[in-house]
Amino acid sequence: MRWTIGRDGLVRAGLGVLAGTQLVLGLWVLVLPELFWKWPWVSHLPPYNEHLLRDFGGAGLALAVVLCAAVATMERRLVLTALVAYLASSVPHLVFHSGHLAPLSAASGAGFMALLGTAVVLPAVLLWLAASRGSAEGD
Repeated sequence: MRWTIGRDGLVRAGLGVLAGTQLVLGLWVLVLPELFWKWPWVSHLPPYNEHLLRDFGGAGLALAVVLCAAVATMERRLVLTALVAYLASSVPHLVFHSGHLAPLSAASGAGFMALLGTAVVLPAVLLWLAASRGSAEGD
């Protein structure tokens, strides 16, 4: 017997990865902003602003809530909305940081861009999968 995950399973798993990432990142920045600030990819753009970091952490948690709801329900409109919301955050984040790599080493900058690029490519692929599955399922 061959086991396959299927399109919905891939979308659910990908949403789960995005939700988990946002949950961990949001909690980290909200609860321990000073520790997050010490990350070399963050601290190279001073000055430190605790208020801004805590707001960013709260926004990350809010996005995690929406992503978790999409994982739990797999309702097509919610899945599409959650992924578009994620992209609305991750695309400008990538664009901004791509223009501010000078303080980083080449290897660190490449790693950072790979990480931020994945945060755009993964939800874009999931959005394509979810949008192409049709509206007959769960709407």
